[in-house]
Amino acid sequence: MNRLERWESRTQTPLMIAALVFLVAFAVPIVNPTLPSSVLRTCTVVQDVIWGVFLVDYAYRLAVAPRRWDFVRRHPLDLAAVALPALRPLRLVAALTFVHQVAGKKLRGHVAIYVTTATLLVVTISSLAVLNAERGHPEATIQTWQDSLWWSFVTVTTVGYGDYAPVSGEGRLFAVGLMLCGIALLGIVTASLASWLLERITEPDPTRQPATAADVAELTEEVRALRAELAGLRGPDHG
Repeated sequence: MNRLERWESRTQTPLMIAALVFLVAFAVPIVNPTLPSSVLRTCTVVQDVIWGVFLVDYAYRLAVAPRRWDFVRRHPLDLAAVALPALRPLRLVAALTFVHQVAGKKLRGHVAIYVTTATLLVVTISSLAVLNAERGHPEATIQTWQDSLWWSFVTVTTVGYGDYAPVSGEGRLFAVGLMLCGIALLGIVTASLASWLLERITEPDPTRQPATAADVAELTEEVRALRAELAGLRGPDHG
């Protein structure tokens, strides 16, 4: 295990907790902007501190990565979270890799938990981000948390009623990302179900398998051994 793998194994859970705290601090001022100024300032400070933690984590992993360009290419969400302030909540989506690693080879057995968790996080983050981008825009139709949440669910399921739609450039950027996430989540479910069905169809039935030459040879050797043992038990007088 190299330095990068050791660092990620030690920090993944703390960083995921930090991402959850960041999401709360990010959500509170957006959902209820009328809170006292002291609460809003505290939320801002918490966001800045945790963003600094994300920045240090990314910089260290990049420094110790054996192939830095490959690291950047394989962690686009982490780069976006530290490079663009508006995209900082994406660090929580990047933390979903922890769920994938826990599931491991048994991902199909955990696909319901994985997809549900990913959908809730993506919908929540998109709702907050779009509401933050659209609120106050003169032509915006998404002005409340309820409106943005409804829009996110409609968009991620690729239904698209059209009753609510972002009008700002930043809001439309998040809309495109949410659409792609919806397609990806649907693809995960479809691929997992198809893989399970193929395994069930192609799985051999031991009760219907014909005996092979190796099986026959093994049985022959066992019969010979039993006959020799039986002859020994009978003794020379019964030969």
